[in-house]
Amino acid sequence: MARSVGNISQGNTAIIGKGAHVRGRISGDGDLRIEGGVSGEVAVKGSLSVSDGAEVTADVQASSVTVEGAIEGSVSANEAVTIRATARVSGAIRGASVSIEEGASVSGKIEADFELPPELSSGKGR
Repeated sequence: MARSVGNISQGNTAIIGKGAHVRGRISGDGDLRIEGGVSGEVAVKGSLSVSDGAEVTADVQASSVTVEGAIEGSVSANEAVTIRATARVSGAIRGASVSIEEGASVSGKIEADFELPPELSSGKGR
């Protein structure tokens, strides 16, 4: 039987609250907001939000990811990855789109799917 500590649920969003630290594998079908700490692995089918002040040492995977706090590990999303100005990310980032606000600290490889403008994809100017 699973036990939750410092977690509350709002609708279909699970929350790991400030002051709580979870170790191990977290998975679920809904959305997850991390305000505290997580060590291990996170895989949710919904969106993942890492709040300012949260500390995550884990590989994370979700439909979309928004980071305001810190992640040490790979970040993978089927849709958008948004790195806010207050964020610190150390690890590979992969998403259909990746946006990084000025002031964010990012260290690692970034992979995003996008189309080059025609003037760049034609090979001219090389």
